[in-house]
Amino acid sequence: MASPQSATTTVHPVCWYEQDKTGADLAQEIDSYDSQFVKEWLGRKYDGYEDHAGDADGHWYTPTCDYRYYRGDKPGEFRAFTQIWMLTASAMWVPAGGVPPEPVIDGATLARAAWDAVTIPTATIGYNPSVGDVGATIVGMDTWVWATGDTPKEVTVTATAGSTTATITATASMLTLQPDDGTAKCTGFGIPWTEENDAKGTDCKIIFNRSSAHFKNSVTPVDIKVSYAITYTATDGATGTMDTHTTSTTTTIPVAEIQTLNTQPTKQP
Repeated sequence: MASPQSATTTVHPVCWYEQDKTGADLAQEIDSYDSQFVKEWLGRKYDGYEDHAGDADGHWYTPTCDYRYYRGDKPGEFRAFTQIWMLTASAMWVPAGGVPPEPVIDGATLARAAWDAVTIPTATIGYNPSVGDVGATIVGMDTWVWATGDTPKEVTVTATAGSTTATITATASMLTLQPDDGTAKCTGFGIPWTEENDAKGTDCKIIFNRSSAHFKNSVTPVDIKVSYAITYTATDGATGTMDTHTTSTTTTIPVAEIQTLNTQPTKQP
Protein backbone atom coordinates (compact mmCIF):
# COMPACT_ATOMS: atom_id res chain seq x y z
CA MET A 1 0.00 0.00 0.00
CA ALA A 2 1.27 3.45 -0.85
CA SER A 3 2.22 5.93 1.84
CA PRO A 4 -0.54 8.32 2.99
CA GLN A 5 -0.86 11.57 1.07
CA SER A 6 -2.38 14.93 1.85
CA ALA A 7 -3.12 17.66 -0.64
CA THR A 8 -4.89 20.99 -0.93
CA THR A 9 -6.91 21.84 -4.01
CA THR A 10 -9.32 24.54 -5.16
CA VAL A 11 -12.91 23.60 -5.95
CA HIS A 12 -15.33 25.96 -7.64
CA PRO A 13 -18.79 25.23 -6.23
CA VAL A 14 -21.73 24.47 -8.49
CA CYS A 15 -23.92 26.67 -6.29
CA TRP A 16 -22.81 29.63 -4.24
CA TYR A 17 -23.87 33.03 -2.91
CA GLU A 18 -23.21 35.78 -5.44
CA GLN A 19 -22.71 39.36 -4.22
CA ASP A 20 -25.77 41.42 -5.12
CA LYS A 21 -26.80 45.05 -4.58
CA THR A 22 -26.17 47.19 -1.54
CA GLY A 23 -29.03 47.64 0.88
CA ALA A 24 -29.70 51.16 -0.39
CA ASP A 25 -29.59 50.19 -4.08
CA LEU A 26 -31.90 47.22 -3.60
CA ALA A 27 -34.46 49.23 -1.64
CA GLN A 28 -34.43 51.93 -4.31
CA GLU A 29 -34.95 49.32 -7.05
CA ILE A 30 -37.86 47.63 -5.27
CA ASP A 31 -39.55 50.95 -4.56
CA SER A 32 -39.26 51.89 -8.25
CA TYR A 33 -41.66 49.14 -9.36
CA ASP A 34 -45.30 50.04 -9.88
CA SER A 35 -46.47 46.44 -9.58
CA GLN A 36 -47.43 45.51 -6.05
CA PHE A 37 -47.02 41.87 -6.99
CA VAL A 38 -43.37 42.42 -7.96
CA LYS A 39 -42.71 44.40 -4.80
CA GLU A 40 -44.15 41.64 -2.62
CA TRP A 41 -42.24 38.94 -4.51
CA LEU A 42 -38.94 40.79 -4.12
CA GLY A 43 -39.79 41.50 -0.51
CA ARG A 44 -40.08 37.76 0.12
CA LYS A 45 -36.85 37.08 -1.78
CA TYR A 46 -34.96 39.76 0.15
CA ASP A 47 -36.64 39.28 3.48
CA GLY A 48 -36.10 42.30 5.73
CA TYR A 49 -34.71 44.52 3.00
CA GLU A 50 -36.41 47.56 4.56
CA ASP A 51 -34.10 47.23 7.57
CA HIS A 52 -31.09 47.90 5.34
CA ALA A 53 -32.59 50.51 3.01
CA GLY A 54 -30.22 53.20 4.24
CA ASP A 55 -27.06 51.06 4.11
CA ALA A 56 -24.85 51.84 1.11
CA ASP A 57 -21.91 49.70 2.25
CA GLY A 58 -23.27 46.26 3.10
CA HIS A 59 -24.46 43.87 0.38
CA TRP A 60 -27.08 41.26 -0.24
CA TYR A 61 -25.86 37.84 -1.39
CA THR A 62 -28.16 35.72 -3.54
CA PRO A 63 -27.96 31.97 -4.29
CA THR A 64 -26.91 31.06 -7.82
CA CYS A 65 -25.87 27.88 -9.68
CA ASP A 66 -23.95 27.19 -12.89
CA TYR A 67 -23.76 23.84 -14.69
CA ARG A 68 -20.32 24.70 -16.09
CA TYR A 69 -18.81 23.93 -12.70
CA TYR A 70 -20.51 20.57 -12.29
CA ARG A 71 -17.92 17.79 -12.61
CA GLY A 72 -20.14 14.75 -12.33
CA ASP A 73 -21.57 12.73 -15.19
CA LYS A 74 -25.24 12.65 -14.16
CA PRO A 75 -27.23 15.73 -15.29
CA GLY A 76 -30.21 14.54 -13.24
CA GLU A 77 -28.05 14.58 -10.13
CA PHE A 78 -27.08 18.17 -10.89
CA ARG A 79 -30.71 19.21 -11.34
CA ALA A 80 -31.77 17.56 -8.09
CA PHE A 81 -28.94 19.23 -6.17
CA THR A 82 -29.61 22.69 -7.57
CA GLN A 83 -33.37 22.44 -7.08
CA ILE A 84 -32.90 21.66 -3.40
CA TRP A 85 -30.32 24.44 -3.08
CA MET A 86 -32.51 27.07 -4.72
CA LEU A 87 -35.54 26.05 -2.64
CA THR A 88 -33.74 26.05 0.69
CA ALA A 89 -31.18 28.84 0.22
CA SER A 90 -32.35 32.43 0.56
CA ALA A 91 -30.83 35.83 -0.02
CA MET A 92 -28.59 36.83 2.87
CA TRP A 93 -27.57 40.23 4.14
CA VAL A 94 -23.87 40.78 4.90
CA PRO A 95 -22.82 44.08 6.48
CA ALA A 96 -19.67 45.88 5.33
CA GLY A 97 -16.62 43.93 6.48
CA GLY A 98 -18.72 40.84 7.13
CA VAL A 99 -17.92 37.34 5.87
CA PRO A 100 -19.97 36.18 2.86
CA PRO A 101 -21.88 32.93 3.39
CA GLU A 102 -20.01 29.73 2.51
CA PRO A 103 -21.13 27.86 -0.60
CA VAL A 104 -22.14 24.22 -0.56
CA ILE A 105 -19.92 21.90 -2.63
CA ASP A 106 -21.82 19.06 -4.27
CA GLY A 107 -20.41 15.58 -3.76
CA ALA A 108 -19.61 14.83 -7.41
CA THR A 109 -17.64 18.04 -7.89
CA LEU A 110 -15.80 17.55 -4.60
CA ALA A 111 -14.92 13.94 -5.45
CA ARG A 112 -13.47 14.78 -8.85
CA ALA A 113 -11.51 17.76 -7.59
CA ALA A 114 -10.09 15.66 -4.77
CA TRP A 115 -9.11 12.86 -7.13
CA ASP A 116 -7.33 15.31 -9.43
CA ALA A 117 -5.06 16.21 -6.50
CA VAL A 118 -4.02 12.58 -5.87
CA THR A 119 -0.85 11.01 -7.24
CA ILE A 120 -0.65 7.22 -7.39
CA PRO A 121 2.94 5.96 -7.52
CA THR A 122 4.01 3.78 -10.42
CA ALA A 123 4.53 0.10 -9.73
CA THR A 124 7.84 -1.45 -8.71
CA ILE A 125 8.55 -5.17 -8.95
CA GLY A 126 10.71 -7.96 -7.62
CA TYR A 127 11.53 -11.12 -9.54
CA ASN A 128 13.03 -14.58 -9.22
CA PRO A 129 15.33 -16.27 -10.33
CA SER A 130 17.99 -13.66 -9.62
CA VAL A 131 21.35 -15.25 -10.34
CA GLY A 132 24.88 -13.94 -9.97
CA ASP A 133 26.17 -10.45 -9.32
CA VAL A 134 23.79 -8.85 -11.84
CA GLY A 135 20.71 -10.70 -10.56
CA ALA A 136 19.88 -12.30 -13.89
CA THR A 137 16.89 -14.49 -14.59
CA ILE A 138 17.13 -17.37 -17.04
CA VAL A 139 15.87 -17.79 -20.60
CA GLY A 140 13.00 -20.26 -20.83
CA MET A 141 12.36 -20.48 -17.09
CA ASP A 142 9.28 -19.18 -15.26
CA THR A 143 10.33 -15.83 -13.83
CA TRP A 144 8.16 -14.96 -10.85
CA VAL A 145 7.22 -11.29 -10.69
CA TRP A 146 5.52 -9.48 -7.80
CA ALA A 147 4.62 -5.93 -6.83
CA THR A 148 6.90 -4.33 -4.25
CA GLY A 149 7.35 -1.05 -2.43
CA ASP A 150 4.66 1.60 -2.79
CA THR A 151 2.56 -0.28 -5.34
CA PRO A 152 -1.02 0.16 -4.08
CA LYS A 153 -3.75 -2.34 -4.87
CA GLU A 154 -6.38 0.05 -3.49
CA VAL A 155 -6.37 3.77 -2.79
CA THR A 156 -9.02 5.49 -0.68
CA VAL A 157 -9.33 9.27 -0.60
CA THR A 158 -11.63 11.23 1.70
CA ALA A 159 -12.29 14.92 1.07
CA THR A 160 -14.43 17.37 3.03
CA ALA A 161 -15.64 20.84 2.07
CA GLY A 162 -18.13 22.50 4.36
CA SER A 163 -20.84 20.00 5.23
CA THR A 164 -20.06 17.65 2.31
CA THR A 165 -17.71 14.68 2.51
CA ALA A 166 -16.77 12.53 -0.48
CA THR A 167 -14.98 9.18 -0.45
CA ILE A 168 -13.17 8.04 -3.57
CA THR A 169 -11.95 4.45 -3.96
CA ALA A 170 -9.54 3.32 -6.68
CA THR A 171 -9.08 -0.43 -7.03
CA ALA A 172 -6.70 -2.44 -9.21
CA SER A 173 -6.71 -6.20 -9.73
CA MET A 174 -3.38 -6.97 -11.39
CA LEU A 175 -0.10 -5.92 -12.90
CA THR A 176 0.03 -5.66 -16.68
CA LEU A 177 3.51 -6.58 -17.90
CA GLN A 178 4.91 -6.27 -21.42
CA PRO A 179 8.47 -7.59 -21.69
CA ASP A 180 10.63 -7.32 -24.78
CA ASP A 181 11.64 -10.81 -25.94
CA GLY A 182 9.22 -12.61 -23.67
CA THR A 183 5.67 -13.44 -22.69
CA ALA A 184 3.93 -12.37 -19.48
CA LYS A 185 0.94 -13.92 -17.77
CA CYS A 186 -0.46 -11.93 -14.86
CA THR A 187 -3.87 -12.26 -13.24
CA GLY A 188 -2.88 -10.58 -9.98
CA PHE A 189 -0.02 -8.79 -8.24
CA GLY A 190 2.16 -11.86 -7.79
CA ILE A 191 3.74 -13.16 -4.59
CA PRO A 192 7.43 -13.23 -3.62
CA TRP A 193 9.17 -16.47 -4.45
CA THR A 194 10.06 -18.68 -1.50
CA GLU A 195 10.40 -22.44 -1.25
CA GLU A 196 7.04 -22.52 0.52
CA ASN A 197 5.35 -20.30 -2.09
CA ASP A 198 6.91 -22.33 -4.90
CA ALA A 199 4.56 -25.18 -4.05
CA LYS A 200 1.56 -22.81 -4.16
CA GLY A 201 2.39 -21.22 -7.50
CA THR A 202 2.06 -17.59 -8.56
CA ASP A 203 -0.44 -15.50 -10.49
CA CYS A 204 2.21 -13.39 -12.23
CA LYS A 205 5.18 -14.60 -14.25
CA ILE A 206 7.26 -13.95 -17.36
CA ILE A 207 9.00 -16.41 -19.67
CA PHE A 208 11.86 -14.76 -21.55
CA ASN A 209 12.77 -16.33 -24.89
CA ARG A 210 16.09 -14.59 -25.44
CA SER A 211 18.95 -13.26 -23.36
CA SER A 212 19.36 -9.54 -22.89
CA ALA A 213 22.89 -9.49 -24.31
CA HIS A 214 21.72 -7.53 -27.37
CA PHE A 215 20.07 -4.77 -25.32
CA LYS A 216 21.79 -1.66 -24.00
CA ASN A 217 23.54 -2.43 -20.71
CA SER A 218 22.53 -6.09 -21.23
CA VAL A 219 19.13 -5.70 -19.57
CA THR A 220 15.69 -6.41 -21.03
CA PRO A 221 13.05 -3.64 -20.81
CA VAL A 222 9.73 -4.55 -19.18
CA ASP A 223 6.76 -2.16 -19.34
CA ILE A 224 4.57 -2.16 -16.22
CA LYS A 225 1.04 -0.81 -16.04
CA VAL A 226 -1.59 -0.85 -13.31
CA SER A 227 -5.17 0.20 -14.09
CA TYR A 228 -7.50 1.46 -11.37
CA ALA A 229 -11.29 1.45 -11.46
CA ILE A 230 -12.58 4.51 -9.59
CA THR A 231 -15.86 4.95 -7.72
CA TYR A 232 -17.08 7.61 -5.31
CA THR A 233 -19.83 8.25 -2.79
CA ALA A 234 -20.70 11.45 -0.92
CA THR A 235 -22.75 12.45 2.07
CA ASP A 236 -25.16 14.42 -0.13
CA GLY A 237 -26.15 11.17 -1.87
CA ALA A 238 -23.95 11.56 -4.93
CA THR A 239 -22.44 8.35 -6.32
CA GLY A 240 -20.65 7.55 -9.52
CA THR A 241 -17.60 6.35 -11.39
CA MET A 242 -14.67 8.09 -13.02
CA ASP A 243 -12.47 7.23 -15.97
CA THR A 244 -10.01 4.40 -15.37
CA HIS A 245 -6.65 5.66 -14.11
CA THR A 246 -3.53 3.86 -15.36
CA THR A 247 0.01 4.21 -14.06
CA SER A 248 2.84 3.29 -16.42
CA THR A 249 6.57 2.81 -16.07
CA THR A 250 9.42 0.76 -17.53
CA THR A 251 11.96 -1.29 -15.60
CA THR A 252 14.73 -3.63 -16.73
CA ILE A 253 15.64 -7.23 -15.94
CA PRO A 254 18.92 -8.92 -16.93
CA VAL A 255 18.28 -12.23 -18.71
CA ALA A 256 20.95 -14.90 -19.19
CA GLU A 257 21.20 -18.27 -20.90
CA ILE A 258 22.34 -21.47 -19.23
CA GLN A 259 25.19 -22.91 -21.25
CA THR A 260 25.22 -26.72 -21.33
CA LEU A 261 28.59 -28.39 -21.66
CA ASN A 262 28.56 -31.79 -23.40
CA THR A 263 31.54 -34.09 -22.67
CA GLN A 264 32.51 -37.28 -24.46
CA PRO A 265 34.09 -40.23 -22.63
CA THR A 266 37.74 -40.83 -23.36
CA LYS A 267 38.37 -43.92 -25.47
CA GLN A 268 40.42 -46.56 -23.77
CA PRO A 269 42.98 -48.46 -25.73
